[in-house]
Amino acid sequence: MPEDRVSDRQGREVVERAWGCCEYCRSQARYAMQSFSVEHIIPKSQGGSTATTNLALACQGCNNHKYTKTEAQDPAGGSRVSLYHPRRQRWGDHFAWNEDFTLIVGLTPTGRATVEALQLNRQGLLNLRKVLYARGVHPPSEPE
Repeated sequence: MPEDRVSDRQGREVVERAWGCCEYCRSQARYAMQSFSVEHIIPKSQGGSTATTNLALACQGCNNHKYTKTEAQDPAGGSRVSLYHPRRQRWGDHFAWNEDFTLIVGLTPTGRATVEALQLNRQGLLNLRKVLYARGVHPPSEPE
């Protein structure tokens, strides 16, 4: 029978692979007020497995906003599209930082839909990004 829970080994692998950053909003766990979660990209309720290929590191805000969503509406085109999938897609193909590194800009229908659905530019994140940028520790490096 497949394991239903994320093992300690899987959890460590997910954190290392993400370089300690939320794989959606790129927040850094070391500066977070709440612990991060290892979440199922495709929810178990929709047939997603607990394999590491279906797990991502998410801050509490992104995890709460995503919940069981896998699709959302592209605010520019209106079509329903898949949300960003950290195991199958590269962050930089779908998102970019604005000129002062406070806002995440969606570059594609998937990027725009994910920015809106997960609220990747929540006010608390904007404030934290400003402070961290001024200290020279934002934006975080991109995992390879």
